[in-house]
Amino acid sequence: MIDLRSDTVTRPTTGMLEYMLKAGVGDDVFGEDPSVNELESLAAEMFGMESALFCPTGTMSNQIAIKAHTHPGDEVICDKTAHVYQYEGGGIAANSGAQVRLLEGDRGRFNAAMVQASINPDDVHKARTSLVCLENTSNRGGGSCYELTEIERIRETCDSNKLQFHLDGARLFNALVATGQSAKSYGELFHTISVCLNKGLGCPIGSILIGNKQFIKKARRIRKVFGGGMRQAGFMAACGIYALQNHIERLKEDHNHAKMVSARLRTKSFIKDILPVTTNIIIFEVSEGTDAKKIVANLNDMNIKCLTTSPTQIRMVFHLDIKADDIQIINKAIDAIS
Repeated sequence: MIDLRSDTVTRPTTGMLEYMLKAGVGDDVFGEDPSVNELESLAAEMFGMESALFCPTGTMSNQIAIKAHTHPGDEVICDKTAHVYQYEGGGIAANSGAQVRLLEGDRGRFNAAMVQASINPDDVHKARTSLVCLENTSNRGGGSCYELTEIERIRETCDSNKLQFHLDGARLFNALVATGQSAKSYGELFHTISVCLNKGLGCPIGSILIGNKQFIKKARRIRKVFGGGMRQAGFMAACGIYALQNHIERLKEDHNHAKMVSARLRTKSFIKDILPVTTNIIIFEVSEGTDAKKIVANLNDMNIKCLTTSPTQIRMVFHLDIKADDIQIINKAIDAIS
């Protein structure tokens, strides 16, 4: 079965498993797990930031960041398709007691002018705007990437309005590889960054939250409250170390595979439109009268799994378990759909 439902379905590579078996471990709640400490130091250094915190999931790292940056009754600015709003179980309200101001961005990306227009005035009738959350790459935007100049403008807007700036960088390394941007430039622009290890980087679990020392000290306490304090987590952290050292540049393969399948899809009459393919995600819309669920079922019958994201849209996500031979099989299956 070729699984294109998400890049979370990958299994550890042989090299990752071997590295994992050699991991030194200790009690991370006591700060004594050497592999966790190494992973956190490595991630912080990569982004030129002071400190980092290993979390079980990307949702947890985002929710910790939001809670640490806000107070109950505050307002968080994000895109209407943002993962922190769409796919984190209402966590902004449940965990932080905050509300959201949703922006109508372009494939999940908004600009500084939109942020400025959405900041509430200093008025007792209004929620206090305190945080801007950006997602790069944008999942619902088909893996779209931000231009660094626009992020710089948004940061300037945040600074002039005394707002915090958080990046949901679940697939940030996909963006860095696709655009040639540097991790350190992101560390200079955001107050906090979360990066998933269990998506394109292929780890079994894990996410890193990065910020300054004072913020991460606060975040560590929130992680404990959320039930995210781990003990001998070094085996999982070792996977993260291996991924950061070995699995970043290979993301180009996933991007190329997505472009190859996208090119084949564009030749088919049952396709109405395809979002621009920049990284490892394809989102395409089927033609009027075509049943998206039937297309997914037909592909499943040919041992290819993918998902509908709306009644008319289908998503495919490419990852390290998808090899060159699989692309030929996928394209043949697409050709077989009438």
